[in-house]
Amino acid sequence: MKKIKPEQPKDRIILALDVDTIEDVIKYVDLLKDYTGFFKVGLQLFTSCGYEAVDVIKEHGGKVYFDGKFLDIPNTVAQSCINLMKKGIDFFSISAVGGSKMMETAVQECRDYAKKNNMELPVILGVTLLSSFGQKTLTNELGVEANISKYVLRLSEIAKSSGLTGVVAPDTDSKQIKQELGEDFTVICPAVRPTWAIVNDQIRIVSPSAAIKSGADYMIIGRPITHAVDPVAAAKLIIAEIDEALKGIEAV
Repeated sequence: MKKIKPEQPKDRIILALDVDTIEDVIKYVDLLKDYTGFFKVGLQLFTSCGYEAVDVIKEHGGKVYFDGKFLDIPNTVAQSCINLMKKGIDFFSISAVGGSKMMETAVQECRDYAKKNNMELPVILGVTLLSSFGQKTLTNELGVEANISKYVLRLSEIAKSSGLTGVVAPDTDSKQIKQELGEDFTVICPAVRPTWAIVNDQIRIVSPSAAIKSGADYMIIGRPITHAVDPVAAAKLIIAEIDEALKGIEAV
């Protein structure tokens, strides 16, 4: 399976392009491609602009992370993953809540397609739990009695045993995931907010520095950069914070 490793502090940033137009895609990619590792194409952008958004990001020098969080019967998810591969997307997510059969089928079908077409197996990540969820939602609404951190770790264990490259998980769980599943198991931290940014609609938020110190390899950041008065300046501040956190870890 293809491996992804950040080489520079900026490479750790996955910029969420939660916009509705190709014009906005072009604007942000041209403005920020030198200050970010990947551009996230999620449901909002994809349902508005489709694969054109992916093509435009690549044409303008950016790299794509497709965050579809696929959750369906195994065959449907597997074929959807293959469709992403056909479009040249090699870094994407499915929902770990779909269970081992769904994830294993997706990995196997992608492996077979990659072998047949002389391609690398894509980076497939399992989304553990939405950052808008808290313990109350997990227990009172979904009926899951387990502690939220234990639940996330369990989903991560199933994702790894199913053949996934890594998971999307909160920083509070990143350290334990790394300890239990190994440093090579990729962890992406969502809901990253610098201390100077507005929280918005997410509950389990974290600063870039805390994400790095917890062991996250990558972090998803959107509005703190895209909604800033000066997006480049905001990105530079975050890069500096990441760099400082990395140096602090190296000095220990």
